[in-house]
Amino acid sequence: MHDHIEVILPSLKRRLSGVTATLVRLLPIQAKSMNIVAAGPGGLPDDLPTVSIWSLFFMGRKKLRVWHARRNTEMLLGLILQKAFRKNLKLVFTSASQRHHTRYTRFLISRMDAVIATSRKSASYLECPAQVIPHGIDTGTFHPAADKSAVRRSLNIPDGILIGCYGRIRHQKGTDVFVDSMLELLPEFPNAAALVMGRATSRHQGFLNGLRQKVKEAGLEDRILFLPESPVDTMSDWYRVLDLFVAPQRWEGFGLTPLESMACGVPVIATDVGAFDELIEESNTGIIIPPGDKEKMIRAVHAMISSPERIQGWAIQCRQHMELNFRIEDEAGSINALYRSLLSEGTGTI
Repeated sequence: MHDHIEVILPSLKRRLSGVTATLVRLLPIQAKSMNIVAAGPGGLPDDLPTVSIWSLFFMGRKKLRVWHARRNTEMLLGLILQKAFRKNLKLVFTSASQRHHTRYTRFLISRMDAVIATSRKSASYLECPAQVIPHGIDTGTFHPAADKSAVRRSLNIPDGILIGCYGRIRHQKGTDVFVDSMLELLPEFPNAAALVMGRATSRHQGFLNGLRQKVKEAGLEDRILFLPESPVDTMSDWYRVLDLFVAPQRWEGFGLTPLESMACGVPVIATDVGAFDELIEESNTGIIIPPGDKEKMIRAVHAMISSPERIQGWAIQCRQHMELNFRIEDEAGSINALYRSLLSEGTGTI
């Protein structure tokens, strides 16, 4: 039953995470040109090609396949299948981490046949060669609005300057810096409003409540709007209505929101964390500021919304930048090319 499979993408975590989301985004595109399946205990979309983890222990030993792990547990399982069960596997690991790895993780990585890093910064923390393949975005789904006002009307959002901050609401994400900046800026720009969209887990509900209270006390409840998390299939519209997007994170592994924003023709102000400085062309598609620096965020946003011409010019360059450098098809193609290179090497370790 596994004879046709060329590549196995393990997903050993039932709960949705950024790692799982990456697999779910990429697999349908990768599977157009290679026989690729996901393998996990459940929780993956029904329309993905999948096999059970247990069935892998019974697959044939002769055929060479690629095992692409994105977590420590998945690297370990690949090694067990390769060494203990003598499966003919080439092992690949993707690292998005931007910190020094533990001794255990370094040991697992040292046993891989190839390593992918999602950014140059991630690659700098590895003690082995890595191919840098950044994440990409579906530029067919995320694209500028033909009529921004019409999209705003459909979402019941008023016209005027709109500044957005989307993602999980918590201290790590810097939502407080964004809200505090808007509290100071918006009184100077009566035609501007800010959208804060995302979910606060129970652990961070007090943090969100504190932000809401600040806004209420400032009398800006009608101009700093807290919106619930949007379904994935409507998220692109929430970028299209914006004039400017702010990614205020204090820490980030990679960070897709600036890419989604730029694909929709919306310039970005982002902190110097994650891969943001590798995604944004400074003074062309956005501005990079230090994390947690409210004053620099205020100055950067002020400079942008004071110049509609700059926003319009950068909006065009944002879209061009995305089409040239960050299409998801290019990410999938680069990863598949690595798979084919490994498969062409012949017999793996058994």
